[in-house]
Amino acid sequence: MANTANVTAITATPRTGKFNKNAARRVRVAGLIPGVVYGAGQDSVAVTVDPKVVTQILHSEAGHNSIFDLNIEGAAATKGMIVDWQYEPIKGKLLHVDLKRIAMDKAMRVSVPVMLVGTATGVKNQGGILDQVLREVHIECLPADIPSHIDVDVTNLALHGVIRVSDLPHGGKIKFLDDEDATVAHVTIVKEEAAAEAAPAAAEPEVTKAKGKEAAPAAAEAKK
Repeated sequence: MANTANVTAITATPRTGKFNKNAARRVRVAGLIPGVVYGAGQDSVAVTVDPKVVTQILHSEAGHNSIFDLNIEGAAATKGMIVDWQYEPIKGKLLHVDLKRIAMDKAMRVSVPVMLVGTATGVKNQGGILDQVLREVHIECLPADIPSHIDVDVTNLALHGVIRVSDLPHGGKIKFLDDEDATVAHVTIVKEEAAAEAAPAAAEPEVTKAKGKEAAPAAAEAKK
């Protein structure tokens, strides 16, 4: 499923003047956040954007892989993508965002989530547990072909069964960049997992040096 359904628009206003902490704070007080736009062989531009729009995109189905109309005041419209963002650690407010100009006719490298679909027979009928090892995979494709996620049907995955990158749905439009033999998910034995967690820690060796020091006087007494 390509992410075209999540396309929206961001309007960015170029910033002027100083770009220090005080200036950034004034931008946030005004209800906006500072950001930067770069890419497509053009100069980087410091901008301000509406944090609500950025948050809406980040929380959409395609998330940061969403492609949207990027409208920079005074410049030609282009396509854009969010490539980095920062949150305030305590209150969780969006502080800054990096936007990249996108050429729709050039392939990109991105990471997309892997979604496991169904209940594995190794879990349902054989008492195993499903362990997802890779939650994201790296792919290369044209921007319009970037999927919001990749679905993997695990219904027929038996006990000790493994799904690898090579088992993911490969198509002509998407190139997987991860090792084809890398494990995406597998079904393991519950008892083994529980035994590993319940195994007592190895007994600590007795400290013999201290006892040796204590025993020395007794040995000396014995020789008298």
